[in-house]
Amino acid sequence: MVFAAVACGYMLAKGEFILLYQPAEFVIIWGAAVGSLIMATPPRVLRRVAGDVMGVFKSSPYGLQRYLETLKLFYVLFQEARKKGMMGLERDIEKPEESKLFQLNPNLLRDRRALRFFCDTFRMAIAGGATAYDLDQMIDTDLEALHEHNEEPVRSLMSSADALPGLGIVAAVLGIVVAMSSLGGPPAELGHKVAAALVGTFLGVLTSYGLVAPLAAAISSKHAAELAYYRFLKNGIIAFIKGHPPLLAVEIARRSIPYDVRPSFDQMEERCRAQA
Repeated sequence: MVFAAVACGYMLAKGEFILLYQPAEFVIIWGAAVGSLIMATPPRVLRRVAGDVMGVFKSSPYGLQRYLETLKLFYVLFQEARKKGMMGLERDIEKPEESKLFQLNPNLLRDRRALRFFCDTFRMAIAGGATAYDLDQMIDTDLEALHEHNEEPVRSLMSSADALPGLGIVAAVLGIVVAMSSLGGPPAELGHKVAAALVGTFLGVLTSYGLVAPLAAAISSKHAAELAYYRFLKNGIIAFIKGHPPLLAVEIARRSIPYDVRPSFDQMEERCRAQA
């Protein structure tokens, strides 16, 4: 839509597209941008930048059904813990892939990082010795580390977005240098070279504000959705550890779900009671 709008406006102004095809400008701007990104970014983060950019075009895994499945899992686990004690969940937490309870939430089983977070938190509760307050603090520290981990690719992309207009100016200046070298030539040739130089500024600004910066913002939104899911997991577990009944603990977790994907109380109760 961004590029279509720019192209339509250019056509309305009776611009010629052939003038925008300036391979030298492309090489200078995009080559320098990729080079500076590689130079400033550790390889481990570069791989995540590529993965996150591809992930922007996929639907979010943290939708209504994902939350309903997890609420159901919470309720079943909490009921089981209430009957058998926290130690009764030890086998399920140690080997969730073999647990019939975790089969209720196949999406969580496929999400290795979220599953590890969930089980590690429960392990601390089962082991004893840690209060709800201690666990709350520990999980907050973990979430801060996750946020920092997720934002590394975003910062790298934003640095590239900030650099692109400047690299466009570099390309434009080089184009002007070339144009100045032909001052004695035909005016049409000089005009063509000046136009080619200005394409550099145009490309740098458009790529920055029309592509790279929006991609970084979209990736950040995806990470925010993931972090919201982890906070939801934390709130449900902590609520139960504090001694709340299973349904109340599940309701506390439900209230922490973002509004756009939050199920109603009736939806949650119907899903939980079906497994009671």
